[in-house]
Amino acid sequence: MEGKFRWVLLAAVAPVLWATVYAVTRHALPTGVPFWGAALRSLPAGLLLLAIVRELPRGAWWWRACVLGLLNGGGFFVLVYVAAQRLPTSVAATVMALSPTVLVLVAWPLLGQRPRARALAASALGVAGVAVLVGAAAPGAIDALGIVASVSGMLLSSTGFVLAARWDSAAGGEGPTVLATTSWQLVAGGVLVVPAALVLEGAPPRVDAQAIAGFLYVSFVATALAYVTWFTAIRRIGPATVGLVGLLNPVTGVLLGVVGASEVLAGRQIAGLVLTLGAVVLGLARNRADGSRGSRGGSVSTVRTPVDA
Repeated sequence: MEGKFRWVLLAAVAPVLWATVYAVTRHALPTGVPFWGAALRSLPAGLLLLAIVRELPRGAWWWRACVLGLLNGGGFFVLVYVAAQRLPTSVAATVMALSPTVLVLVAWPLLGQRPRARALAASALGVAGVAVLVGAAAPGAIDALGIVASVSGMLLSSTGFVLAARWDSAAGGEGPTVLATTSWQLVAGGVLVVPAALVLEGAPPRVDAQAIAGFLYVSFVATALAYVTWFTAIRRIGPATVGLVGLLNPVTGVLLGVVGASEVLAGRQIAGLVLTLGAVVLGLARNRADGSRGSRGGSVSTVRTPVDA
């Protein structure tokens, strides 16, 4: 279990960093340019990782990189940009707490991972936390388009994460490295979104020093670093466990909203945070119990990719 806990901690880096993206996008990046925002986030991160790994896709990974690039990169980042600029940081991050439930459900048909009762209970508890947190927000904070963008982005990325795990598993331990596949999908996502940016938004936006710093942070720290840690953890301990760790996204988002944007933390929000953290604890307790049974010859609930074997 000590080894698994290490991967859980690694996975936790990503949702914490992703929660900061909402605040940076809302307060530091130019408004009204979600396609350029996505391109300027995805391409630099992907090119940096590609320069490190120095490996191009081969065979099916050309089209797989494009699919994952739209789901986890360009398309997802467009929706996150919209959500971040139309919703308070706490609300935008909170909606992402639905992702563990979606990951569990998507992993069932795509990975053959049948959800266990406790996994569903943990996911349901996370959904309850979302409902309480969003319900506690000020009435004017709930922008319909922002909520739609946030939910759509969550659905895209959850599907993309599970597909990435499936294709890694199908490689039988002989596939490309996490660094390589992450770089390919980020580059592909950025390249695919640039034409839409040119058609819909015109020339790239003018940016000041604050926006440049914001893009550097969002691209290199909250994307390149976060994605490598996230996909490494998925490959090691499976998307179901990693998805529950993703509940730290809304917790971090709410706390950032309180500390950095003077958003008020009401009693209902505290209750929502408790429910959300309870879902993480319940989910990880499930995996500890399953791990103990597995060590005695039983089965575990998380899907093992070949690298785990």
